[in-house]
This record gives sequence, structure tokens and C-alpha cells, in this order.
Amino acid sequence: MKNFSIVIHGGAGTILKEDMSPELESAYFKALQASLDAGFAVLEKGGTAVNAIKASIVILEDNVLFNAGRGAVFTKKGVQEMDAAIMDGSDLSAGAVASVRNVRNPIVLANEVMRNSNHVFLSGKGANDFAIKQGIKLEPDEYFYSAFRYDQWKAIRDSDNYSLDHTNHHLEELLRDKKFGTVGAVACDADGNLAAATSTGGMTNKKYGRIGDSPVIGCGTYANNKTCAISCTGHGEMFIRTVAAYDVSCLMEYKNFTLQQAMDEVVNKKLLNIGGEGGMIGVDANANHAMVLNSAGMYRGIKNSKGFSEVSIYK
Repeated sequence: MKNFSIVIHGGAGTILKEDMSPELESAYFKALQASLDAGFAVLEKGGTAVNAIKASIVILEDNVLFNAGRGAVFTKKGVQEMDAAIMDGSDLSAGAVASVRNVRNPIVLANEVMRNSNHVFLSGKGANDFAIKQGIKLEPDEYFYSAFRYDQWKAIRDSDNYSLDHTNHHLEELLRDKKFGTVGAVACDADGNLAAATSTGGMTNKKYGRIGDSPVIGCGTYANNKTCAISCTGHGEMFIRTVAAYDVSCLMEYKNFTLQQAMDEVVNKKLLNIGGEGGMIGVDANANHAMVLNSAGMYRGIKNSKGFSEVSIYK
């Protein structure tokens, strides 16, 4: 049996200790730990990387602290439109959904797309129709309502501004205080199989059915047993333009970079060169992990079979 590991993130951005109350910090740590533990429990029992990351992400999607699932932000129209993707590195199968509504766990739907649809990417009403056909759990609009998400939307809904995610309530602060709310997980299981998944509510006040990098295979999410599994969080447009997740895999495959070297190259050079802020998590087939960010913070955690376990928030 080989080493195994799981790494998670809950978004990146301007996350500063001075802006965080001890209660909120403690709530984030607790949530990240619960997510790690859920995924690790699957790996420990000999479960697959895909099932492990799905278990981890469901915990984060069910927690209102994160911009995914229950905590998804409001769009320009005052509703939640969620995106998610999952990829199995053993055979490069993948499933993704964009702009889905009322789906309790978009990652579960993405997994159904991967396993049971003969497609990779479904969007909007079609994705919702597929969810109903597959018996995926739906929730009413009220389930996705939280006062602080509503307040942050209310502050900017009459403007053309969008916001990546934040907690403050003053317009100026809202626009300065950038947090890229996404959740993600990557894992290497005991058989050496890799998997990656990402889920998000996107940008507050987004319009025109905007879709970021999270559900786009190769941009926000990618897994290949030959190289790595990657989940990204940040300013999605930049991650799409750099095909960020796949670029890490390419650097490993064609240039023999290590996971850490490849992620450093993409996050701290290629993304920075075009003003792309955020971070990513990764694992390789030897269960090595890396967490790289060019922003002030990233909610993140790692747990592996060697007994190493850690959750952190700030840079």
C-alpha cells in the first residue's frame, strides 16, 4: 500500500488576521478540519481519491462560511448560480456543471455527470434537468440565503461592480477587500490514483451568466495520474487565460518539474505577469503535496498517511 494524502482549500484572497475575529477564525479552522477528516476517512478505508475529495467538498458546500453550495453568493439577479467540476486522474474522466440553481451539492451533480451522462460539461437548465433525473438533492432558495451574503450583494447590486467575495459591508471596503470564494480538494489514494474537484458560487453581483475557471477542465480543475491533481482559486478569468491547472501538469510532464516547481512557476510567474491573483493546491502520484498562493491568504489544509495534518489561513 502506497502513501496517500488529501489537500483542501476554501478560497484565497485578501484574508488578513487583523480582519478576523477569534470566533470566525475558529469557525474556519473547525470547518477546514472537518472537511479534511471526512476525505481522509475515505482514503484510510482504502477508498478512491474521487470519493475522498467528494466527501471533503460536500462538507464545505454545506457550510455557509464558504462561497459554494449553501454559502454561494448572490448574482446580479439576486439568485445563486453555482459551478463545479471533478476529474479522475486514472482515466481522465471528468464531469462539470455551470450556472446550476437549487442544487444542494453541485459537486455531487458534477460527479453524476462524469459517471452517468456520456458528457463532460452541462450548464443551466439542462444541468438542473439532469440533476432531477438522477435524483440529486435540491433545496429551496431560502436554504441558500444568508444575511451577510445578502448584505454584500445589496451594497453593490445597483452598480456595475462585481465582487469576488468579502465580509465587510461598506462599498469602498467591499471592492478593496478581495476574497475569491471557491472550495476545492485534491487527493492521491493508496493505489496511486489522483483526483481533483472544485466548487464555487462565483462572483457577487455577476451578470450575463458569467462562468469562472472552477468548472473548466484544465483551468480551475485538472487531474492526471501521470503528473498531478490541481484545484485553483482566484480571479477566474486569469486562470482561464493561462489554462492554469493543466499548465502545472504540462510542466511536470514535458519539463520534468516537480509539483512544487510547476505550481510556483504558474502561480508566482505566469499568473502574476497578467495580474492574476489567487492560489492552488496540488498532489502528485507519490502523495507529495503543495499549496501555493500569491495572495494574502488561502483557507487550506493537508492530511496524509505519514501522520502529517495541518490547516492554515494566512500566508
